[in-house]
Amino acid sequence: MRNKAQNSQSTKKRSNAQMQAANSMLNPGDEAAPGTPGTGDDICPECHGKGRIGGAPCPNCGGGGTITRAIGGA
Repeated sequence: MRNKAQNSQSTKKRSNAQMQAANSMLNPGDEAAPGTPGTGDDICPECHGKGRIGGAPCPNCGGGGTITRAIGGA
């Protein structure tokens, strides 16, 4: 039983680390983390999908040319 408790704690730590990694992947233009249910990729409105503005990476999409947006709704 003691081993199971240790394993469950390490799993929780891993989950927190994974969540922190997902949050660090967010760009200012993202509405949610990539892969979040109910979201999809959209072309960045700042760089129009090019990933660069004035020769530098786009600050809105991080240079990827896409952002994550919420989809659906009523």
